Amino acid sequence: MSTATAFAESTARPPSRLLTLAEPGRAMAELASFYALRPMMAALPRGDGHGVLVLPGFMASDTSTKPMRQLLDSLGYESAGWGLGRNVRVDNARIESMLTGADELFERTGRKISIVGWSLGGVFARELAKLAPEKVRLVISLGSPISDDRNHTNARRLFEYLNGNEPEPMKDGNFAKLGEAPPVPTTSILTKTDGVVHWRGSVQFPGDANHGQTENIEVHASHCGLGVNPLVMFAIADRLAQKEGTWKPFKARGLAALLFPRTRLLN
Repeated sequence: MSTATAFAESTARPPSRLLTLAEPGRAMAELASFYALRPMMAALPRGDGHGVLVLPGFMASDTSTKPMRQLLDSLGYESAGWGLGRNVRVDNARIESMLTGADELFERTGRKISIVGWSLGGVFARELAKLAPEKVRLVISLGSPISDDRNHTNARRLFEYLNGNEPEPMKDGNFAKLGEAPPVPTTSILTKTDGVVHWRGSVQFPGDANHGQTENIEVHASHCGLGVNPLVMFAIADRLAQKEGTWKPFKARGLAALLFPRTRLLN
């Protein structure tokens, strides 16, 4: 049994109820801090104009990712929402629509795109990169349940009620190994105080498919606030600003180093 498999199987459980109940208040505080610090975010690393497809979390829509996309646009990227309404159903038609959206952004910008996915959107981001790696430059997931064991999330029952135990894409052989990173540089941003997806379910491990270009970045955040958390925006901007083909692991420097936890994610 691999280290990744043993780690996931021995710890699969949802977050504590206390963290879950605290999600709304913490997320609102993070949204307020986003807008309070928004003028300072103009100093974040600038982009090179490549396209960034942003995918929302389970039960959410493009409205939830609008602040992030507006920030990315201001930094010089060409961002795009998924344009598919609420993220509820997981079926082949939706996967095809996402692939079409990624292809259109790729053609419009004339270069490889990055994909940022929040929660379930991060699962989609990784799977899209597996289906079309030649068009994807980088994948970033935010608090995403990238383990094959759904017991890491307290949204399991609702997800399976709406999609069944085996969603349509899985029946066709896709979404079969969520824990395997796509063959492109991949970043998982997670928080140990996540109230929806247990942080252990968001940890990714080095793999051969992308030459070990995987990393985990821990932040202080709630699950519902990840898409507006200022520290997350700092990490996303740093990752996206790397020149294509020059990926290096994230390393916070200066004062920023004091704000990112340095804990062992296998504990």
